Amino acid sequence: MNNVLKLHAQLIKLGQHGKPSSLSNLLQCCLASANSLCDAAFYAHSLLLHYPDFDTVAYNSVLRVLPRWSLLRTCSLFSQMHRAGVRPDNFTFPFVLKACSPLKRGFDLSSLIVKLGFDSDIYVQNALINFYGCCGFVDMALKLFDEMPQKDLVSWSSMISCLDKNDLVFESLVFFQRMQLEEDVKPDGVIMLSVISAISNLGALELAIWAHVFIARSGLPLTVSLGTSLIDMYSRCGCIDRSIKMFNEMPVKNVITWTTFITGLAVHGYGREALNAFYEMEKYHLKPDSVAFIGALLACSHSGLVEEGRKVFESMRNKYHIEPLLEHYGCMVDLLGRAGLLHEAFKLVEEMPIKPNSIIWRTLLGSCVKHNHLKLAEKARSQILELDPHHDGDYVLLSNVYGGVGKWTEKAGLRNSMKENKIIKEPGHSLINIDQAIHEFVSGDCSHPQWEEIRKLLVSVIDTVKVGGYSPNTSTVLHDIQEEEKEHSLSYHSEKLAVAYMLLNHQDRKTIRIIKNLRICCDCHDFMKHVSNIFDKNIIIRDRTRFHHFRKGSCSCRDYW
Repeated sequence: MNNVLKLHAQLIKLGQHGKPSSLSNLLQCCLASANSLCDAAFYAHSLLLHYPDFDTVAYNSVLRVLPRWSLLRTCSLFSQMHRAGVRPDNFTFPFVLKACSPLKRGFDLSSLIVKLGFDSDIYVQNALINFYGCCGFVDMALKLFDEMPQKDLVSWSSMISCLDKNDLVFESLVFFQRMQLEEDVKPDGVIMLSVISAISNLGALELAIWAHVFIARSGLPLTVSLGTSLIDMYSRCGCIDRSIKMFNEMPVKNVITWTTFITGLAVHGYGREALNAFYEMEKYHLKPDSVAFIGALLACSHSGLVEEGRKVFESMRNKYHIEPLLEHYGCMVDLLGRAGLLHEAFKLVEEMPIKPNSIIWRTLLGSCVKHNHLKLAEKARSQILELDPHHDGDYVLLSNVYGGVGKWTEKAGLRNSMKENKIIKEPGHSLINIDQAIHEFVSGDCSHPQWEEIRKLLVSVIDTVKVGGYSPNTSTVLHDIQEEEKEHSLSYHSEKLAVAYMLLNHQDRKTIRIIKNLRICCDCHDFMKHVSNIFDKNIIIRDRTRFHHFRKGSCSCRDYW
C-alpha cells in the first residue's frame, strides 16, 4: 500500500495525476493488492470517485474485487458509474448482482438490464438466477431459467443452488437429475457442492453415499472445499464414522476442514475427541480462527467439559489474541448453564463487554428451566421481553417452569398472554427419509394415512417397553391434568410416531434415522433407549441442537443434553 501512496504522490508532484494513462497505472497498482488488502481496494474505489475519466474496464476491475471488502461500497460505485455516464457491459452486471444478493437490494437492476439489451446474455442471466435465489424469488428464477434458449453448467448450478437455498431440497436434486440428461453439460465440483448441501439438509444417508460415489466415478478432483463438504454431509446425515473416515483420507486440510470436523464430533457426543482435534490443528501449523473456537466450545458444552471450556475460552485472548464475539459468550453461557452453574452464567452475561442479545438470554432461560430455577428464569425472561417479546419459545419455557413447581395460575396467565398476542407455539414434527420419500409426523396429529395402524402398534410398543422398565416421565407434561391424560399426551410425540411407523413398515431395517425440529424431551429420550434395547434397533435422532445415537439401551449423549 505504501507503494501506491508514493506513486500517487509522485504523480501529483509531477502534475501527471490528471492524465488517463497515469491514473490507469495507479489503479492497476492498487488492484494488484486489492484481493488481499482492504485499504488497496478502498483506495481504488476512491480513485474512481475522484477522477471521472475511467472507462468500463476500470470500473469492472474494481467492481470485481470490492465485494470482498464492502458490499455497500460496491453498490454505490455502480450508482456512481451510472451517473457518470459510463456504460456497463455484460461483465458489470454479474459483479453488481453478486454484491446486491446478500443485501437483498437492487431489484431495479433487472429493468435496467432489459433496457440496455443484456437480458439475453447468458452471463447476466446466470447472475440474475443467483440474485433471485438469494432474495427468495424462486418463481422468477425458474421462469428465467425455463425461458433461456441456451443453458451452460453455471445456469444449472445457479438454479440448483437457488432451490437449495430456499429449502426446496428435493426440487434441487430433481434439477440435478434433469441436468444429467443434457449431453453437453457435465457436473463439476461447484455444482456438486450445491448437491451435497441439499443432501445434508435432507439428512439422507443413502443419497449421501450415492453423491460420494458419483464424485469418485466422475473423476472430479477432491478439492479441499469438496472434501470438507463431504465431511459435513456425512456428519449431518448421522454417520459420524464415515465423516471421520473422509477426514482421515483427505490429503490436504485447511482451518475450515478442521472446524467442520470438530463441530461434527461435538454434535455427535464426541466432546473429548473434538477437543483433541482442536489442539492437534497446531501440529499442522494451522491457527484456529473464531469459528474453530465456536466448535471447540460447542464440544465442551455438549459433553459437560466445564474446566476444559474455560481454558479454551481464556486461550482466545491470552494465546491467540482473538477477541471473543457474541457467539463465543453464548457458548460459554450454554456450557455453564447446562452444568447447573446458573449464577456464574448470569455473572458472565452481566459482565460481558458486548451487549447480550435475546439468544444469550434465551439460552439462560433454557438452563433455568432445565434446573427448575424459577427466580432466575423470570429474570432472564424480563430481559428477553425488552429485546424480542414475540418469540413463542420463551413463553413455553417460562410456562414450563411454572408448571414444574405447580404454579398453574401463573402458567395459565402466560398461555393467555400468548393467545392475546397471537403467538402460536411451533408444533413438534419429525421427518423420516425412506427411498427418497419424506414421511412427516406431527405431535398429536392423526392425519397420516396409516394413522390407526401406527396408533395401535405404538400402544403395543409402549406396553412392551413398560415391561422392560420404561416408565413415562409425566413431569415433562406441564399441564394441570390427571396422570392418565399426561401419559396419553406423551404417547403421541412426533418421534414416537416416527419410530412406530418404521417398526410397522420397515421391520428389516436395523437403523432408524429421524430428523426432529425441536429438542427431544426427557420422556422420548428414555423411551428411545428402551426401544433400541428391546427391539434391537439403532435409532439416530437429529434434534434442534445435536445428534442422539440410541443403541442397546444407551445414548451417545450419556444423558447430558
